[in-house]
Formats: sequence, structure tokens, C-alpha cells
Amino acid sequence: MAFSKLLVASLLASLLLLHLVDATDQSAYAQTQGSLLQRIDCKGACRARCRLSSRQKMCHRACGTCCSRCNCVPPGTAGNEDVCPCYATLTTHGGRHKCP
Repeated sequence: MAFSKLLVASLLASLLLLHLVDATDQSAYAQTQGSLLQRIDCKGACRARCRLSSRQKMCHRACGTCCSRCNCVPPGTAGNEDVCPCYATLTTHGGRHKCP
């Protein structure tokens, strides 16, 4: 009886240790990948994207939010959303396209 309790306790301790080691490895991997990703200049990209907009402030605000989330802004003043799928799929609470 005591042997089975010891066996179960050692198995649980081993699983906990493996889980902690795996979590540490994943966190180190995520930090490495994040440091390799270059952030784009959202202000410059949104300035180019919104230059023909009739509502400049609103366009820049929405574009800036989308750019910071996706790290991408499609070229041109409209369309070209196939270049940046993340940018094209963001929507408002009402279900409309968020990004200009």
C-alpha cells in the first residue's frame, strides 16, 4: 500500500517537473521569435494609407490600431488587402471592417 502511494506521488512530481521545464522552453522560444520580428513604421505606413481620406484623424487612429496588431499595412490608399490578411480580417464590434 505504501509502495503504491510512493509510486503515485513520484509520478505526479515527475509530471509537474516536466510541465515546468516545457513551459520555460516555450517562453524562451517566444522571446527569441519576438526579438527577430521587425516592427514596421506604423505612422509612416498609415500616413501613406490615409493620405486621401476625407476623415484623416479617424483613418489614422484605425490604421494605427490595425498596424500595431498586425505589423502590416497594405500598400496604396485602398484595397490590396491580400498583401496583409490580418489587416483585412479585423472587424469592429458591429461586424464592419475596422481597417481603412
